[in-house]
Amino acid sequence: MLNILNFVYWNADPVLFSLGPLSVRWYGLAFAVGFILGYYIVARMFRHEGAPERWLGILLTYVVVATIVGSRLGHVLFYEWDYYSRNPMEILKIWNGGLASHGGTIGNIIAVLLFSWIVAKKPASWTFDKLVIPIALVGGLIRLGNLMNSEIYGGPTDLPWGFVFLRNGETVPAHPTQLYEALCYFLLFALLMWMYWKRNAEERPWLITGVFFIGIFLPRFLIEYVKNVQVSSEYEMIARYGMNLGQMLSIPFIALGVFLVVWALVHPRQHWQFPDKFPPEEPSGKSPAARRK
Repeated sequence: MLNILNFVYWNADPVLFSLGPLSVRWYGLAFAVGFILGYYIVARMFRHEGAPERWLGILLTYVVVATIVGSRLGHVLFYEWDYYSRNPMEILKIWNGGLASHGGTIGNIIAVLLFSWIVAKKPASWTFDKLVIPIALVGGLIRLGNLMNSEIYGGPTDLPWGFVFLRNGETVPAHPTQLYEALCYFLLFALLMWMYWKRNAEERPWLITGVFFIGIFLPRFLIEYVKNVQVSSEYEMIARYGMNLGQMLSIPFIALGVFLVVWALVHPRQHWQFPDKFPPEEPSGKSPAARRK
């Protein structure tokens, strides 16, 4: 029998505070804090490599739009198309929940490719190897937002850190899979920062990005085994294939990560100059970016 001290009663209010009809939720705050911190992290890397400062605002716009639109469409198309195809206006109601990390990843891939080709005019690896570092941090913060919403948790457990999600009427402790994922993503963020600042891993194009894909989607794949099914239609998929949709969508990203790591390691390291400052703006509005030796 479980002892009352062996688990956590969880009944957090998802709303941080309200101002009249406007409510500020922990989940939205996690998004906002993640993007703000991500902006300063990328700004520091741009300054380190001598990239134009004006690129920061442009990249931020691309990423914010891609994350929101991609995550929403990913949920709609991958998980609940039957419902949203009959209720298309519900797609716009993001505040009701329904964001998929796989869709956000695809959206950001498209955004980075467009930014690299249209704005930076650099290889896509140059942008990816910077942007994925704060994305790992944002992923961890978003999972903490899921915890505050008492959503996306796991099945029953007798482990001492099990959570009883009272807001959902639960009476049995469950795996706090939001914390499992958050911890993995924060550790990945620390690893990627160490690779960039201490090991100059950016001199091996695609290495940081490859480690990111493995570090995000391999834990996601494994944690899904103790997570509750989010959409009822997945029961048939699990019975047939032994895995849910989230796991099946993770496999290509894990394979891509392994490929990118191997590709980066078999190619020679590139040696770069690091001026540690933003270049001066030219009269034409174009700034010279740092060049490799």
